[in-house]
Amino acid sequence: MGSFSIWHWMIVLLVVLLLFGSGKVSNLMGDFAKGIKSFKKNMAEDTDASMEEAAGKPPGSIAAPGTRPAATSQSTAAHQG
Repeated sequence: MGSFSIWHWMIVLLVVLLLFGSGKVSNLMGDFAKGIKSFKKNMAEDTDASMEEAAGKPPGSIAAPGTRPAATSQSTAAHQG
């Protein structure tokens, strides 16, 4: 009673095919396989381009205390003169 027999699985498969149709199940399994292949391909790549871009740039620039960013000082000078 704890495990299903082959007949139980056949009935479940028949109900799934009747509900979704064989075309939808086939497309779904094909998309699932493509996703797995894509995942494996990306995991096999040694380097990741997005990681390399982020490693080359500093995460952000913070102005030192008492200094203004260049854009702010230019706009302030334009308003004064």
